Amino acid sequence: MNPANIDINHLIQPEDFLNQSLNVFAFQYENNLFYRKFCNLLHKTPANVSSLEEIPFLPIQFFKSHKIYSSSNTPQITFKSSGTTGSITSKHQIADLSLYEKSYFNAFETEYGNIEDYLVLGLLPSYLERSGSSLIYMVNSFIERSKFNESGFYLDNLDALKQTLEKFDGKRKILLIGVSFALLDFAERFQLKLNSTTVMETGGMKGRRKELIREELHVQLKQGFGVQQIHSEYGMTELLSQSYSTGDGIFKCPTSMKILIRDTENPLHILNKQKTGGINIIDLANLYSVSFIATQDLGRQVADNEYEILGRFDHSDVRGCNLMFF
Repeated sequence: MNPANIDINHLIQPEDFLNQSLNVFAFQYENNLFYRKFCNLLHKTPANVSSLEEIPFLPIQFFKSHKIYSSSNTPQITFKSSGTTGSITSKHQIADLSLYEKSYFNAFETEYGNIEDYLVLGLLPSYLERSGSSLIYMVNSFIERSKFNESGFYLDNLDALKQTLEKFDGKRKILLIGVSFALLDFAERFQLKLNSTTVMETGGMKGRRKELIREELHVQLKQGFGVQQIHSEYGMTELLSQSYSTGDGIFKCPTSMKILIRDTENPLHILNKQKTGGINIIDLANLYSVSFIATQDLGRQVADNEYEILGRFDHSDVRGCNLMFF
């Protein structure tokens, strides 16, 4: 199959999503040996799969132990997940960076408008301190596309960040995107009252602070930044698409992405709306790796292409990942 015939741009219509997904499944089954072996163990092939629910979702842990790649070309870049010292990290080899770039610009601008119009401030110290972060790659692109020279990253210079916010808030649209622990550090140190700034957390304490549920985190951040809502970005190393919440805890998928909720006891069974379970993600931008991923996150679908993140599996609760030892 010629992947050029697979349309994964942001204009995918809901009625076309199934057909596009089946085409991508067939392409990856043919071109990804590891994924094909996984599918064959489940007795699933393009010949007997006709719905989204029937497509095999690869457990995300395999990105740590195997090469999940559906291209014969040399990868342009390899994104790596964060991890504690000595831990095994996920690796996502990217054959075509333009797919990632189109995906993150489309997803952000569909929800928030043109990134050029934002002063972009990145507070992502744990990501800046290592190489291979897909989040840093994305935010750096936002910074470069911004028309404001003051856009940039902040490592530990919180005083400078405060001065920038105070200088331009109310005069420009500002996107402050940061990892949770760094935003909390800032919110505890300063008390601001922001008006034109979108504060967006990307999750994760990264071992720097006690983990908080999202509601508690957002209460503290709203108090520190003086805003009505805290926005959230949901993405990961193994995905090339992101979804956003504008403050109500409900994430909206871009048109290249869809969420299905699986039964925690039977990972091959997909649950109905409003049921809590494991999050399966279809990400059609993952054309040259695997687009069908079973994550370790818990959530529930609340509407078409809208979902809520409720937490993560305990390792003892992960099911269905011991199918293969090769």
